[in-house]
Amino acid sequence: MKKDNKKVIYWLLTGCILIFIMVVVGGITRLTHSGLSISNYKLISGTIPPLNIVEWEAAFDLYKQYPEYQKLNKGFTLQEFKDIYFWEWLHRVIGRFIGLVFLLPFLYFIITKQLTKATLKKSILLLALGAFQGFLGWYMVKSGLVDNPDVSHFRLAAHLTTAFITFACTLWVALDLLFPIHKKINKPFRNLLRFGLLLLIIQIIYGAFVAGLDAGFIHNHWPLMSEGKFMHQTVYIEQNPLYKNFIEGKSGVQFVHRVLAFILAGYIITIFIKSKRLNLTKYQSMGIQYLLVILVFQFLLGVFTILLQVPVWLGVAHQIGAFFLLSAMTFTLHRFTK
Repeated sequence: MKKDNKKVIYWLLTGCILIFIMVVVGGITRLTHSGLSISNYKLISGTIPPLNIVEWEAAFDLYKQYPEYQKLNKGFTLQEFKDIYFWEWLHRVIGRFIGLVFLLPFLYFIITKQLTKATLKKSILLLALGAFQGFLGWYMVKSGLVDNPDVSHFRLAAHLTTAFITFACTLWVALDLLFPIHKKINKPFRNLLRFGLLLLIIQIIYGAFVAGLDAGFIHNHWPLMSEGKFMHQTVYIEQNPLYKNFIEGKSGVQFVHRVLAFILAGYIITIFIKSKRLNLTKYQSMGIQYLLVILVFQFLLGVFTILLQVPVWLGVAHQIGAFFLLSAMTFTLHRFTK
């Protein structure tokens, strides 16, 4: 049987789609404040939600023992609890399903010897990333069950960014199999794209910081912050010492996210302009065009998310936009690398 065949490619692309769905549901879970509704972790039995009133009451009683209920949601009805429970349960179930979709076909491909050594090594890395992602999810939830009824924005950023990186790596491995023929590399332009990918990942991290700190609910103006200021004074006075404002302060984190949006937009436009001087292949040209189009939509989504004070649907759309932008950047970089 031919190694690295179409079945392997479909397997990897299916993984990409599932990670995408996982991130979308994760975004809804965060924006609906559902992430702390399930305070324990049961790998097998946790797959089945409460099925009767007795089980629901037991789950609700457990929720009442933790800070989110005691400090924020005291007086919640059982129906209100069910609403937030659903999104966290769905998020966890999709995570388990992704684990099975990655692991079972992987074992099948090993037994039937359908993977080359290179793809085998890359697949093991993907499985490790997936396992690490699951651990980070548990580690994130744990941070909101002690005193402060909210998860650490640092842990949230680690959890979300790892999901994005796992997706990008999975897509990259699939592209390796879809485009096995190597070509001459334009190293300066490839390096330009590499730095663009790094900028995008940093922006994704700051997007997670904004979400984790609920920093999108302040300074709901654009292009300037409150009171018509480019940098509002709250950017540098919320935290002490000064540097903490830019990683822990709501205003400071939002300011960095705003500025990075302009920098990233300018950088991608520069990539587009420089690409006009090159003799591009069909897929290279396609990748750069997609990159520019998605950038415009993502930028507009970010602006309206701020102006409208983060409605759930728009917050999720903005996160989806980041996913598509990462996909376009990964695809484009791959086409200029191999």
